[in-house]
Amino acid sequence: MKVLILGGYGTFGGRLATLLADLEALHLLIAGRSLVRAEAFCAAYRGAARVQPLAIDRAQIADALAAHRPDLVVDASGPFQDYGDDPYPVIEACLSAGVDYLDFADAADFVFGVSRFDARAKAGGVSILSGVSSFPVLTAAVLREIGRTMEIRSVEGGIAPSPFAGIGLNVMRAVVSYAGGPVKLRRGGRPFVAKGLTESRRFTIAVPGQLPLYSRRFSLVDVPDLQVIPPEHPGMSDIWMGAGPIPGLLHRILNSLARARARFGLPALTPLSPLFYAVLNRMRFGEHRGGMIVRVTGTREGRELVKSWHLLAEGDDGPFIPSMAIEALVRKRLKGERSAPGARSAVHALDLADYDALFQNRAITTGFREERSCDTIYRRVLGPAFDTLPPVIRALHEGRVTSRWVGTAEVHRGQGFAARLICALTGFPRTGDGVPASVTFAPDGEVERWTRRIGGKTLRSVQWAGTGRDRFLLIEKFGIARFSVALLCEGDRLRLVPRRWTLAGLPMPACLLPGGEMIETARDDCFVFDINIRAPWIGPIVHYRGSLSLEAPRAQPAESARNGMG
Repeated sequence: MKVLILGGYGTFGGRLATLLADLEALHLLIAGRSLVRAEAFCAAYRGAARVQPLAIDRAQIADALAAHRPDLVVDASGPFQDYGDDPYPVIEACLSAGVDYLDFADAADFVFGVSRFDARAKAGGVSILSGVSSFPVLTAAVLREIGRTMEIRSVEGGIAPSPFAGIGLNVMRAVVSYAGGPVKLRRGGRPFVAKGLTESRRFTIAVPGQLPLYSRRFSLVDVPDLQVIPPEHPGMSDIWMGAGPIPGLLHRILNSLARARARFGLPALTPLSPLFYAVLNRMRFGEHRGGMIVRVTGTREGRELVKSWHLLAEGDDGPFIPSMAIEALVRKRLKGERSAPGARSAVHALDLADYDALFQNRAITTGFREERSCDTIYRRVLGPAFDTLPPVIRALHEGRVTSRWVGTAEVHRGQGFAARLICALTGFPRTGDGVPASVTFAPDGEVERWTRRIGGKTLRSVQWAGTGRDRFLLIEKFGIARFSVALLCEGDRLRLVPRRWTLAGLPMPACLLPGGEMIETARDDCFVFDINIRAPWIGPIVHYRGSLSLEAPRAQPAESARNGMG
């Protein structure tokens, strides 16, 4: 099969070619305005697919189709927002030549308007699909899955790219072009026009049981979802989609420029796109991770419900996700599964199961969460991953009644002066082997009070489920020190990873954040803990490990439990 990729050596086209590299049956025409760049890409290409460089300008696309007779055209060029009053010459050329067409279009008006060619495409037996990317294909697949169990009323979400992903210049031009400009969406049950990048919301992307992304600000972007998804769900009254790029400083500068354009009627900020492109692709620091979130509010059997879907992508796998929808359709076509004739948005192109198959061999994980106020603290943080833990760990962290667990521990304190001082001030146990240990858990409204007694020393703390920046994290407070901790399910182990901390309410630098290995697991019917606390510049502070068993379940009013603890 011969596939012509316009923009084939660019960000999305190049990644698509890489994803298809294992397919011997493919002949990829890597096309663009620069033959030199196309030749360089093909020379570096490694794979079973055959590649051929071409110099093709969009204005001469009809001649190229006649000369090379591809079976499929993929438009990966853009920016689709800049195609002017006649944005569809490639589609019209494909219709005239009888060639199927796919594109990566992220411009809502462009994708929404493709349906004007539907009758002509059906008459000619040509398949035209627009917006074949994460927005709206993956979003639509997630919402169809959620819609099976609830009636969808409002949708919000967005994408958080890794700072190392690399954003193409055309993508930057597209984003900057609508900054402060009109963005059509649905709000309060009516069509509404907002201003691009002038509205922001905060989300935490947290696949249950996985290390979440740090909380990010997302700003409104003009994506096809805003127009093509509401008709799929008649009860939908609101939809909002954003992007959460980092560094945050550059993000806020772009927000400010967008608000200035919206307020003072300034021209489009497109001339600034090369500057933002250069800065964004040089300021690469932080975690090489990205993600996506879709959060839905609706009803089930008359009861209001909030459900969210989360995606985490590690390292270099995340940047490939926008190209995977077209990859899947090409693979389906090679198996004889061609998309039906007609011209439309790609909202029904793939199901979530198709994406799950694409993600299977990559460092990409997904999961659903259902927010329920009746859940206990650890269930709120872990979501459905809580039920994958060993029974004894679940029993200890159910947190519905006061309980006391008893056993023994082995303790080793750090030898440095700073470590000994911290242990003395906080009440960490003294060095010893086989020392008596107990932990009392007392639920008290939205918090749980822990009283640890190890080797004659008492250490008290309070835990609760985080909100805001700490959403989907466990918060534990020891005196004036407060830690935001991620909970990771690793087989039969629960691992605790500190993410943020404050002293007396003041945020502290991440470079000083205490860490170390903090593991909970099970052995026989016992709860086993192994807590090894270290700190930068200080080294080991305390390492205590041991096992506990439930002494006797006892239910008592939370107020009595609190008073009994002193």
